[in-house]
Amino acid sequence: MTLEVGSRAPLFELPSTDGEKVRLADFLGKKTVVLFFYPKDDSPGCTAEACDFRDNHGRFMAAGAEVLGVSADSIESHQKFAGKHQLPMKLLSDPGGGVAEEYGVKPTLGFIRGRVTFVIDREGIIRCAYSSQLMVTRHVQNALEIVRSLETEKTQFPS
Repeated sequence: MTLEVGSRAPLFELPSTDGEKVRLADFLGKKTVVLFFYPKDDSPGCTAEACDFRDNHGRFMAAGAEVLGVSADSIESHQKFAGKHQLPMKLLSDPGGGVAEEYGVKPTLGFIRGRVTFVIDREGIIRCAYSSQLMVTRHVQNALEIVRSLETEKTQFPS
Protein backbone atom coordinates (compact mmCIF):
# COMPACT_ATOMS: atom_id res chain seq x y z
CA MET A 1 0.00 0.00 0.00
CA THR A 2 1.25 3.47 -0.84
CA LEU A 3 1.42 6.30 1.65
CA GLU A 4 -1.92 7.84 2.55
CA VAL A 5 -3.07 11.29 1.50
CA GLY A 6 -2.34 13.57 4.46
CA SER A 7 0.88 11.72 5.39
CA ARG A 8 4.21 13.49 5.55
CA ALA A 9 6.28 12.59 2.49
CA PRO A 10 9.51 10.76 3.29
CA LEU A 11 12.57 12.87 2.60
CA PHE A 12 14.94 11.53 -0.04
CA GLU A 13 18.12 12.32 -1.91
CA LEU A 14 18.71 10.74 -5.33
CA PRO A 15 21.04 11.37 -8.28
CA SER A 16 19.44 13.03 -11.31
CA THR A 17 20.00 13.21 -15.05
CA ASP A 18 21.78 16.56 -14.69
CA GLY A 19 24.43 15.03 -12.42
CA GLU A 20 23.16 16.70 -9.26
CA LYS A 21 21.63 15.19 -6.15
CA VAL A 22 17.96 16.06 -5.82
CA ARG A 23 16.54 16.37 -2.32
CA LEU A 24 12.87 16.71 -1.48
CA ALA A 25 13.90 19.06 1.33
CA ASP A 26 15.18 21.57 -1.26
CA PHE A 27 11.61 22.14 -2.50
CA LEU A 28 9.84 22.40 0.84
CA GLY A 29 8.39 25.85 1.42
CA LYS A 30 9.05 26.73 -2.23
CA LYS A 31 7.27 24.42 -4.67
CA THR A 32 4.75 21.65 -4.92
CA VAL A 33 6.43 18.43 -6.07
CA VAL A 34 4.91 15.92 -8.46
CA LEU A 35 6.85 12.71 -7.87
CA PHE A 36 6.07 9.94 -10.32
CA PHE A 37 7.48 6.46 -9.91
CA TYR A 38 7.54 4.41 -13.09
CA PRO A 39 8.77 0.91 -13.97
CA LYS A 40 11.29 1.25 -16.83
CA ASP A 41 12.80 3.75 -19.22
CA ASP A 42 11.63 3.42 -22.82
CA SER A 43 8.92 0.82 -22.17
CA PRO A 44 5.66 1.67 -23.99
CA GLY A 45 3.58 2.69 -20.94
CA CYS A 46 6.43 4.59 -19.30
CA THR A 47 7.21 6.44 -22.52
CA ALA A 48 3.54 7.45 -22.89
CA GLU A 49 3.43 8.63 -19.27
CA ALA A 50 6.73 10.55 -19.43
CA CYS A 51 5.76 12.19 -22.73
CA ASP A 52 2.42 13.23 -21.23
CA PHE A 53 4.31 14.85 -18.33
CA ARG A 54 6.57 16.48 -20.95
CA ASP A 55 3.61 17.83 -22.91
CA ASN A 56 2.10 19.30 -19.73
CA HIS A 57 5.36 20.44 -18.15
CA GLY A 58 4.64 24.12 -18.79
CA ARG A 59 1.27 23.81 -17.05
CA PHE A 60 2.91 22.26 -14.00
CA MET A 61 5.59 24.95 -13.92
CA ALA A 62 2.98 27.72 -14.28
CA ALA A 63 1.14 26.27 -11.27
CA GLY A 64 4.32 26.31 -9.17
CA ALA A 65 5.16 22.61 -9.34
CA GLU A 66 8.34 20.68 -9.97
CA VAL A 67 7.95 17.33 -11.76
CA LEU A 68 10.37 14.53 -10.86
CA GLY A 69 10.38 11.02 -12.32
CA VAL A 70 11.86 8.07 -10.42
CA SER A 71 12.76 4.56 -11.52
CA ALA A 72 15.42 1.99 -10.73
CA ASP A 73 17.15 2.62 -14.06
CA SER A 74 20.67 4.05 -14.13
CA ILE A 75 21.46 7.72 -14.74
CA GLU A 76 22.88 6.73 -18.15
CA SER A 77 19.61 5.03 -19.08
CA HIS A 78 17.65 8.08 -17.85
CA GLN A 79 19.84 10.42 -19.90
CA LYS A 80 19.23 8.40 -23.09
CA PHE A 81 15.49 8.20 -22.35
CA ALA A 82 15.24 11.93 -21.62
CA GLY A 83 17.27 12.85 -24.71
CA LYS A 84 15.33 10.56 -27.04
CA HIS A 85 11.97 11.96 -25.93
CA GLN A 86 13.06 15.54 -25.05
CA LEU A 87 11.92 15.19 -21.44
CA PRO A 88 12.35 18.49 -19.56
CA MET A 89 11.86 17.09 -16.06
CA LYS A 90 14.58 15.56 -13.93
CA LEU A 91 14.66 11.80 -13.83
CA LEU A 92 16.03 10.31 -10.62
CA SER A 93 17.76 6.97 -10.20
CA ASP A 94 16.65 4.73 -7.33
CA PRO A 95 18.66 1.58 -8.19
CA GLY A 96 17.98 -0.36 -5.01
CA GLY A 97 14.36 0.77 -4.86
CA GLY A 98 14.81 2.18 -1.34
CA VAL A 99 12.90 5.40 -1.98
CA ALA A 100 10.13 3.53 -3.81
CA GLU A 101 9.88 1.24 -0.80
CA GLU A 102 9.69 4.20 1.61
CA TYR A 103 6.79 5.54 -0.46
CA GLY A 104 5.09 2.14 -0.46
CA VAL A 105 5.40 1.67 -4.23
CA LYS A 106 4.97 -2.08 -4.71
CA PRO A 107 5.63 -4.23 -7.76
CA THR A 108 2.66 -5.34 -9.83
CA LEU A 109 2.31 -9.09 -10.36
CA GLY A 110 5.35 -9.44 -8.12
CA PHE A 111 7.88 -8.37 -10.76
CA ILE A 112 6.82 -5.21 -12.66
CA ARG A 113 7.94 -2.15 -10.73
CA GLY A 114 5.08 0.01 -9.52
CA ARG A 115 3.63 3.12 -11.16
CA VAL A 116 2.45 5.66 -8.59
CA THR A 117 2.27 9.45 -8.75
CA PHE A 118 2.37 11.59 -5.62
CA VAL A 119 1.60 15.29 -5.31
CA ILE A 120 3.48 16.72 -2.33
CA ASP A 121 2.55 20.22 -1.21
CA ARG A 122 5.00 22.92 -0.13
CA GLU A 123 4.79 21.74 3.48
CA GLY A 124 5.77 18.19 2.54
CA ILE A 125 2.30 16.68 2.89
CA ILE A 126 1.06 14.13 0.35
CA ARG A 127 -2.06 15.60 -1.25
CA CYS A 128 -2.56 12.91 -3.90
CA ALA A 129 -1.38 9.33 -4.42
CA TYR A 130 -2.55 7.83 -7.70
CA SER A 131 -1.63 4.25 -8.59
CA SER A 132 -2.41 2.61 -11.92
CA GLN A 133 -0.16 0.42 -13.99
CA LEU A 134 -2.33 0.70 -17.11
CA MET A 135 -4.06 4.11 -17.09
CA VAL A 136 -0.82 6.00 -17.60
CA THR A 137 -2.24 9.33 -18.78
CA ARG A 138 -4.54 9.57 -15.73
CA HIS A 139 -1.39 10.12 -13.64
CA VAL A 140 -0.79 13.46 -15.34
CA GLN A 141 -4.45 14.52 -15.36
CA ASN A 142 -4.92 13.76 -11.66
CA ALA A 143 -1.67 15.43 -10.65
CA LEU A 144 -2.39 18.55 -12.67
CA GLU A 145 -5.86 18.90 -11.13
CA ILE A 146 -4.41 18.68 -7.62
CA VAL A 147 -1.52 21.04 -8.37
CA ARG A 148 -3.92 23.63 -9.78
CA SER A 149 -6.20 23.33 -6.75
CA LEU A 150 -3.21 23.85 -4.43
CA GLU A 151 -2.20 26.96 -6.36
CA THR A 152 -5.77 28.27 -6.08
CA GLU A 153 -5.73 27.62 -2.32
CA LYS A 154 -2.44 29.45 -2.03
CA THR A 155 -3.77 32.55 -3.78
CA GLN A 156 -7.09 32.51 -1.87
CA PHE A 157 -5.49 31.90 1.52
CA PRO A 158 -1.95 33.30 1.42
CA SER A 159 0.21 32.36 4.37
